[in-house]
Amino acid sequence: MDRIQLKQEQDEVMAMDYSKYYLPVLVQLAALAGLLAGGNWVWIGVATLPALAILDALLPRDYATRKMRSKALALIPVWICTLLGPILYLVLAYTVGTSEFTGWQILGIILSCGWMSVLPLVPASHELYHQRDAFSRFVGRYAQVCYLDCTRDIGHVVSHHIHVATEKDSDTAARGVSLYGFGPKAVVETTLDCLRTESDALEKRGLGRWSIHHRLWKAIVAQVVFQVIIFQIGGLKANGVALATMLLARFWIETFNYFQHYGQVRIQGAPIEKRHVWNHLAPLSRIMTFEITNHADHHLNSYAPYFALVPDKSAIKLPNVFICFFAALVPSIWFSMIIQPALKRWDNEFASPEERVLARAQNERAGWPNWFDPAPETTTKQSKQA
Repeated sequence: MDRIQLKQEQDEVMAMDYSKYYLPVLVQLAALAGLLAGGNWVWIGVATLPALAILDALLPRDYATRKMRSKALALIPVWICTLLGPILYLVLAYTVGTSEFTGWQILGIILSCGWMSVLPLVPASHELYHQRDAFSRFVGRYAQVCYLDCTRDIGHVVSHHIHVATEKDSDTAARGVSLYGFGPKAVVETTLDCLRTESDALEKRGLGRWSIHHRLWKAIVAQVVFQVIIFQIGGLKANGVALATMLLARFWIETFNYFQHYGQVRIQGAPIEKRHVWNHLAPLSRIMTFEITNHADHHLNSYAPYFALVPDKSAIKLPNVFICFFAALVPSIWFSMIIQPALKRWDNEFASPEERVLARAQNERAGWPNWFDPAPETTTKQSKQA
């Protein structure tokens, strides 16, 4: 009888784990309903951001390993969220083309659809382009048309996963850099990195660096086709609102990398370890991002499905990712209350002697305190003597 009861309890936990990841779908559907309702209801999508931040802060941290066994079932909400991304833009086009809105309401449309393009579309498409089958990767790549970046996966998979926490990684913000300074620079650098990486790959295949096979041309075609569809549904006004939304989303997306890699240092070529990324293990942060905030395992095995990632219980605890976003809007709060205390502990408890030298140099450039005890140079000398 005990075995039967245990099996029932395990099945209940498993069912709950599967159902959790339909929350992002419900959030997207709420935003879609707001667009169709019109008026001030268009603000529903972006209103979920502060709501999630508050609720996530009230809930206890989630260190549970998921009990999901079926990859096919686990990917259903991922596929739904990915496909709902472009669908939201088509609904946007219809709504803008058939209804009258005030400037305030247009702003609500842009913010709501922009937020939905960031969350949950980015983590959902990210999960698909990390899959091994070509069709999943294709859909994950071109769903990124919603934020003007159908080549983003190139730099992410090829560059970011190799150079994370080093100066070569455009997704890792240096200490002292504000969110406002990081965002525009990251958009430019990640775009150039993707194009350069693709050109290098083509050259190795004996093709021209800007041949017709370059993903850039495919991305442009995808964007043109998408904009034509939007125009056919809602006219030029819909194109204007859609493009404004996509541009906002493109910059907003960089906040993910800002919070998950800020100030981390690693010697170029040294092994990537769990300590080289930040984790945000609040329950809604994990669910709404399909475990992107449960980040450490992903960098050790990028092919591991989201539900197989194991939370790093020994990692430094950061607030939920939503709170981090709001804090970073005021750099002094982000620096003094969240990231400096975390980095002080990381430098003194987790960093290698060589990494501490790099960290101290970054602190000096940023004008941050010297919190190293003992000094990195002393530790390095001691390790060499040993």
